[in-house]
Amino acid sequence: MVFRSRIKWIALLVLILSVGSLVVHLSITKSSGVQLASYARDSSLWQGFDSLLGAKDFRNKHLWRPVKALETLQPYANPRTSYPAPSSKNNGFIYAKIFGGFDKIRSSICDLVTISRLLNATLIIPELQDSLRSKGISSNKFKSFSYLYDEEQFISFLKNDVIIAKVLPENLKAARKRNEFPLFKPKNSASPNFYLEDVLPKLKKANVIGLIVSDGGCLQSTLPASMLELQRLRCRVSFHALQLRSEIQVLGKKMVDRLRKSGQPFLAYHPGLVRDKLAYHGCAELFQDLHSELIQYRRAQMIKQRFISEELIVDSRLRRDKGLCPLMPEEVGILLKALGYSQKAIIYLAGSEMFGGQRVLIALRAMFPNLVDRTSLCSTEELSELVGPETPLPENTFEMPPRKSDKQLKEEWNKAGTRPRPLPPPPDRPIYQHEKEGWYGWLTENDTEPTPSPMDLRNQAHRLLWDALDFVVSVEADVFFPGFNNDGSGQPDFSSLVMGQRLYERPSSRTYRPDRKVIQEVFNITREDMYHPDRNWTFRVRKHLNSSLGESGLIRQSMLSKPRLFLSHPLPECSCRTSALEDSRQIRSDDGRFLYGGEDECPKWIKSAGVEESKTDDGDQADYEHDLLTEQSETEEEFAKSKVASAFDQDEEWDPND
Repeated sequence: MVFRSRIKWIALLVLILSVGSLVVHLSITKSSGVQLASYARDSSLWQGFDSLLGAKDFRNKHLWRPVKALETLQPYANPRTSYPAPSSKNNGFIYAKIFGGFDKIRSSICDLVTISRLLNATLIIPELQDSLRSKGISSNKFKSFSYLYDEEQFISFLKNDVIIAKVLPENLKAARKRNEFPLFKPKNSASPNFYLEDVLPKLKKANVIGLIVSDGGCLQSTLPASMLELQRLRCRVSFHALQLRSEIQVLGKKMVDRLRKSGQPFLAYHPGLVRDKLAYHGCAELFQDLHSELIQYRRAQMIKQRFISEELIVDSRLRRDKGLCPLMPEEVGILLKALGYSQKAIIYLAGSEMFGGQRVLIALRAMFPNLVDRTSLCSTEELSELVGPETPLPENTFEMPPRKSDKQLKEEWNKAGTRPRPLPPPPDRPIYQHEKEGWYGWLTENDTEPTPSPMDLRNQAHRLLWDALDFVVSVEADVFFPGFNNDGSGQPDFSSLVMGQRLYERPSSRTYRPDRKVIQEVFNITREDMYHPDRNWTFRVRKHLNSSLGESGLIRQSMLSKPRLFLSHPLPECSCRTSALEDSRQIRSDDGRFLYGGEDECPKWIKSAGVEESKTDDGDQADYEHDLLTEQSETEEEFAKSKVASAFDQDEEWDPND
């Protein structure tokens, strides 16, 4: 009995101790919970202030600042040598038809003006076929050249360079309609000798020649050293004479103002996911189903036209590793995150054609919710006013092609080989109307791509306007990131033209020039060793992208981009320096051409303007440094940590602006 009573007392004591321990733990938890709640409230307040302050988020302000190493560069495309004005008594007239999108049109016009100057001829305002092909469908008040650009500005600005007329004289119009004049289809790599030896004699004889330009240009990119003034003429055309019509400029300015309304800077991103580019390089396997099939069909067309001399089936992943395919949107999002751009960063999505649709943007939107495009910034009424009045089209012009038999479909499927192709639909599933219509519905029924419908032609003309708006916003952006440029096809692309415009107007603006081959090498580290990633992965990304902003990025761009498109890298011909560059920093290629440096010294009026700007920049820099100092703790320990981090950055050759 005594033993049992002792057990009861011991059990009671253990119970009392347990209850006491539970009470103590609950009290501790309650007090810590109060502290955690207080901390959470403080954090939410800080985040709320961040959203209110917008651009005053000093922790990431260095990601938006200009590149100091390039601040001495200034735009200067004026003639430097004897440059006589054109004479009305010249060798004749040149008229031209330009095929292609916004980027091809802009580059082609610059070449046409240069050729007119070279041949001492009068240039007739070029015809933009993508806008004229919708003739009879649209009653737009803007026709051909004026659909995009200001004709009066184009003529008046170039009056000292080339004589430009709106139309041929009346006595020559009828002969042109009868095709009595010589017609040329030059390549974008045509040399000046081709025009001087082959075209000029026929021009003098017939007094009129026609040019059909479809490859994004009709003159080689890099001209001989004796033709530097013709290179500068290209700059004057692209960066000064080609002004978008006033309605486009006004709406583009409104879009930029709306992006900056919150007080934050913004980044412009152009994916470069264009069907022709993907087909040229064989990047079909980066997509799925019908999109892969569409790319392969276009590639087969290019092979048939002898535009490319490769096999139809190529390893897309191997092409991607060589840097020949665009960076996918999710990859760009990871790179921006690695650089330090916050989730609140505003990103403008440029590009009227997004191959793959909105599906390819899902990951990027998850990382950066503030991803906007022209439809987010402009109302339907504003875009309609830009287009102008149009005649209504029938609501449904789609006609189903004759259906193939099951036996034909099976035979074609078996003959298709191993190329990427869409999977057949599950049995007994109905084929919906939206799967039969649209720009890809023909794949399941026809072997050949259908002729464009009236709505297709209208949308094709509209894309010129949407690209023009995106061009305005991308040039004005605080940061520009290209998804695909310097693609090696020899044809201009949107991103390269934007980068060239920014390099001319504001050389120190923050423009990333990534080497896609290097980027894919870094991404392959995570693909091959996903569970044990390299600890220096983020550092390698930052080091490469930060270096692409400055001198090393310009040198690489000069080597790769300039030989194919001068307007993407108009240095040193179209710029000057406010302070001389050291000879040790000037770099030449094997043929003596400047890869970096070599710009003339700026005139006094440019230097004085540069001094005023530098004063303003110095003040901003002082404020910026003050803001950074206010963020640092006054304790000796954190001060030492900041010194160590700064020293580490210098040892690892960080970009001086970051």
